[in-house]
Amino acid sequence: MSLLTSRFQLKFLLDENVKRRLERFLTSKGFNVTRSPEGISNGELASLSKSEKRVLVTNDSDFTDPVLFPKEKVFSVIWLRIPQNEPESLLKSFSRLLKEKGAPEDFEGKLIVLKKEVFEAYPLLSTAP
Repeated sequence: MSLLTSRFQLKFLLDENVKRRLERFLTSKGFNVTRSPEGISNGELASLSKSEKRVLVTNDSDFTDPVLFPKEKVFSVIWLRIPQNEPESLLKSFSRLLKEKGAPEDFEGKLIVLKKEVFEAYPLLSTAP
């Protein structure tokens, strides 16, 4: 699968706490990006991510809780650990992530912790026995 095809299949859902600059960056790279409706609950946001197969991008640590948000409830989460007042670091780190992982299957069922210059990927845990 080509990177161009992957970009059009990989979809993002940005939480309302994510700067618009990231939205513009992802859109300019050809990704399908939507923003969280204002005031939506975390549970509804996770359900939207799951139903639309969108990678949820957030600053909210609640989405790292495997009891609240197991893989049955959310498609994928990128938890931003880069300060919002450092947009260049955020875009550089996000670019690096996308170069290494560019297809939906690289993200599905994963919690990705994005830090300056590095990221860590973990499987989302399951509540199923």
